Amino acid sequence: MAAGKEIRGKIKSVENTKKITKAMEMVAASKMRKAQERMRAARPYSEKIRNIAANLGQANPEYVHPFMKVNDAKTAGVIVVTTDKGLCGGMNTNVLRVVTSKLRELQGAGVSTEAVAIGNKGLGFLNRVGAKVVSHVTGLGDTPHLDKLIGPVKVLLDAYAEGKINAVYLSYTKFINTMKQESVVEQLLPLSSAQMQADKTEHGWDYIYEPDAQTVIDDLLVRYVESLIYQAVAENMASEQSARMVAMKAATDNAGSVIGELKLVYNKTRQAAITKELSEIVAGAAAV
Repeated sequence: MAAGKEIRGKIKSVENTKKITKAMEMVAASKMRKAQERMRAARPYSEKIRNIAANLGQANPEYVHPFMKVNDAKTAGVIVVTTDKGLCGGMNTNVLRVVTSKLRELQGAGVSTEAVAIGNKGLGFLNRVGAKVVSHVTGLGDTPHLDKLIGPVKVLLDAYAEGKINAVYLSYTKFINTMKQESVVEQLLPLSSAQMQADKTEHGWDYIYEPDAQTVIDDLLVRYVESLIYQAVAENMASEQSARMVAMKAATDNAGSVIGELKLVYNKTRQAAITKELSEIVAGAAAV
């Protein structure tokens, strides 16, 4: 019965794995709800800032912020948002695939790239492919903090304002629903005029500026771009927990199937051993 003992050990091992994946699935489901709430809470903030900045822009058409100007630099910036941990299915693989396509496209157009990595997986990938990583941030945990994101991202924003890079792209996993997440690459800068259109209202807006309109618009547009990056990170975290929950559920179901198959093999082995023993007993009795 050595084979039977070995199979019993395997069954026990898979059962232990199943308990772990089930626990991880439940933890991910709990974190996913909180991540979704954070993601939805961030949206009105960026919308409000965009609206005020657009109203200010319409009131002061003579001033154009550097973020809205197009330049001819031969370098582009890419912000890659990934997770710090694995076990979330093909989520990171999908986002890194679209990043690779974008890098090839830019390279084909004769444009060099500078990257900012948010998340450990993206940083490791960019280093492996030999991309120029100008700054990075890892270990964000389950809650995105704007103060941790501003520093690394500011490198690219400042470079764009100085005319050193011609565009900034933001790559992350967009949360659609629990079962579906989409990898996207969006152009962050330059801000398009369509993006900066104010919501239509019956009355116009006028503001009192302190110290002046230019300073206020400068500050607001920087805050707006930062809020877009924060929103992308929040969406990426919601996608991560959803993807992890789905991956762990699949792992739990697979473990259940493996346990079923192993039990069947164990029962067959046991049955064969019993049949063999009975045959030996009968053969011995017949000989006597």
